[in-house]
Amino acid sequence: MYKLLTEERARILHLLCEGNSIRSVTRLTGASKNTVIKLLTDAGRACGAYHDANVRGVKAKQVQVDEIWSFTYAKQKNVATAKAAPEEAGDTWTWTAIDAESKLIVSWLVGGRDSEYAMAFMDDLAGRLANRVQLTSDGHKAYLEAVEGAFGGDVDYAMLVKLYSTASESARGRYSPAECIGARKERIEGSPDPKHVSTSYAERQNLTMRMHMRRFTRLTNAFSKKVENHAYAVALHMMYYNFVRIHAKLRVTPAMAAGLTDRLWEIGDIVALVEAEEAKSATKRGPYKKRGEEISN
Repeated sequence: MYKLLTEERARILHLLCEGNSIRSVTRLTGASKNTVIKLLTDAGRACGAYHDANVRGVKAKQVQVDEIWSFTYAKQKNVATAKAAPEEAGDTWTWTAIDAESKLIVSWLVGGRDSEYAMAFMDDLAGRLANRVQLTSDGHKAYLEAVEGAFGGDVDYAMLVKLYSTASESARGRYSPAECIGARKERIEGSPDPKHVSTSYAERQNLTMRMHMRRFTRLTNAFSKKVENHAYAVALHMMYYNFVRIHAKLRVTPAMAAGLTDRLWEIGDIVALVEAEEAKSATKRGPYKKRGEEISN
């Protein structure tokens, strides 16, 4: 079996992280679609494992959480009539928690938008923080029980409930959200500072995700066919965003700003994570050879 060169892997992953679709990556690199998907899944798995093990003990002050919508295989309203739709087809939500100061994505979760996923998300977030924080969410009611279960009384928690107007006749039926006419700040737990009750950074991160992951782009045919691949793409993006991509305002990566690393990572470092995972399972698989190399017995 052939193995892509490290430079080839780095180029493919860089293109994926910068918003290219799988098919466009195949056209730009000459790699097959299956090769790109295999590399994406391997990289996503390795990045998820690294995040789980190393993004811990985060010293944050204000944390904002939000959920971003996408869909798998078909939109929810079309699942019933879709051919051979998998069990996980339909709405797919990605939960994110961002440190307002370092812009680090502390925790993320791909799944549904119900209370079960809210509790799993909040439990994971609480386990990654080193101190008491001020937490802000939107008005999604699933957060209420989830935050209480994960933090108890050891959090300053507030909700930012946005108020929307009724859609006008001219906008009805078009792809446009209702106009936000205001927001109400609600203290839920502890003593949150009203000046920092905001979800602006979390919402801005939603835009970053849509810009850097093709499968999140609206009104296109670039959507996930499998929820597993969707989760792997999110894991790769989070690693790239936290450790590789320099934040324009901070002038360093979020991981550096949060004190999780003292150096700027490169795409090659993500490839190294993939190759390290391959080395662990090398005895379970057949030998690889790079192009132009022979396998020695």
